[in-house]
Amino acid sequence: MKKIVMVLGGFVMGLAAATSYAQTLRIGMQEDPDTLDPARSRTYVSRIVFTSLCDKLVDIDAKLQFVPQLATSWSWSPNNQVLTFKLRNDVVFHDGARFDAAAAKANLDRDRTLSESQRKGELASVQQVDAPDPTTLVITVKQPDATLLAQLSDRAGMMVSPKSFAGADSAATVGRHPICSGPYKFVERVQNDRIVLEKFDKYYDAKDFHFQKLVFLPIPDTTVRLQNLRSGNIDILERLNPTDVAQVKAEPTLVLAPVTGLGFQQFMFNVANGPKAKTNPFSNKLVRQAFQLTIDRDAINQVIGGGIFVPAQQPFPLASPYRSDKFPVIKPDIAKAKALLKKAGMETVKAELTFGNNTIASSTAEMVQAMTAQAGFQLSLRPIEYAAMLAEDAKGNFQVDMRGWSGRVDPDGNIYSFVTCGGALNDSNYCNPEVDKLLKEARTVPDVAKRKAIYDQAQTILQDELPSMYTYYQPWPFVMRKKVQGFTPYPDGMIRLKGVSFAKG
Repeated sequence: MKKIVMVLGGFVMGLAAATSYAQTLRIGMQEDPDTLDPARSRTYVSRIVFTSLCDKLVDIDAKLQFVPQLATSWSWSPNNQVLTFKLRNDVVFHDGARFDAAAAKANLDRDRTLSESQRKGELASVQQVDAPDPTTLVITVKQPDATLLAQLSDRAGMMVSPKSFAGADSAATVGRHPICSGPYKFVERVQNDRIVLEKFDKYYDAKDFHFQKLVFLPIPDTTVRLQNLRSGNIDILERLNPTDVAQVKAEPTLVLAPVTGLGFQQFMFNVANGPKAKTNPFSNKLVRQAFQLTIDRDAINQVIGGGIFVPAQQPFPLASPYRSDKFPVIKPDIAKAKALLKKAGMETVKAELTFGNNTIASSTAEMVQAMTAQAGFQLSLRPIEYAAMLAEDAKGNFQVDMRGWSGRVDPDGNIYSFVTCGGALNDSNYCNPEVDKLLKEARTVPDVAKRKAIYDQAQTILQDELPSMYTYYQPWPFVMRKKVQGFTPYPDGMIRLKGVSFAKG
């Protein structure tokens, strides 16, 4: 902890010596991002950085309505299989290359074909992409896709300069030095220390972005993060520890800006991913069901969440029209959990729980360890840097992990990639063809009621087989110094800086 404070303090002192210090906005984040390549990225905090670095075809507003960004307008064909965008004609990438329909096509084709792309599942419906003229982009889908516009409002719609991914080592190059077209351009990254961006003066909307420099600082310890906010070493903090809410509200120099999010926290079980799954007790459905029956979600909410960690049983948040009353939150039942373990022939279960090395996750893991012990689970705890955990999990090097998902506007983004066979985020390697069939069908149905009925069918299977277990819906409690003006929190948890500035004087 002392090392974090010293490094941060030294870096900020260096910034203070610069004449542009007053126009430097410093953001304290809970984790360090993984790659800065939008095609390969998996972490929430990388999306925070991308929001200032990489513009998308479309964005959302605070009410979750789609709004123009690189595209000025869009329309579907009568059969809902051709999506046509009209694009801005005044956009350049940070390397000076012009953004046009050909560049957009190159990005979407890369997202669909790059071997390491995490966007493949999000764009699986796309049959072809055409650029008939510089300001017209045409996407033809294999079948109607109710999710596509939402996907293009996120990383699948982020545009990187095609010149930057032209070489043989393109994936690594983009991740190390991303060249996008957002209001800020990449300067440097020091792993687990800082990411620095500076204002891009050729941005089409540059006048509405008031900071010359952005510095993103990963500070996993919530106490240290808050201390740095109080001392002025950072200006905005994402994910305040809920136990500090009352204190922050009472401090005149700080402003709490919470918003109810779209995402969730979950446990993911390694069902069939690699050799480690073969000896994993959680590869047995009965053991997963028993585990769930030991978890008191209400207690996690009250003890860890300060009342803002709303218990979750399904991936669709409270405000979603796809949330179903058929799946109420399951209450703990230790006797039933013991009976299930006995039926599985494992009255005592030894396993390892992996989680990100931040304060909230650590506290939750310790609480879960105590809860599960009541039924015979003996969990060893393995804290690890969050991006490193996801990399290990993708290889199958885990038994059960605890992870967060920042959530998506469309329900497909909260379920499809996690549970379909070969899904980009399915580190469990769970596979049920019937679930795949239902979730693929849901993607093609625009009618909300009919689509919800399909999700209910899929959830009925998933609630029984339990490859993942949801714990609570993710709130986004932002805090900023009072001098930061104009910041509006969005339900997707992103930090949008258009119109944000420091108060004068």
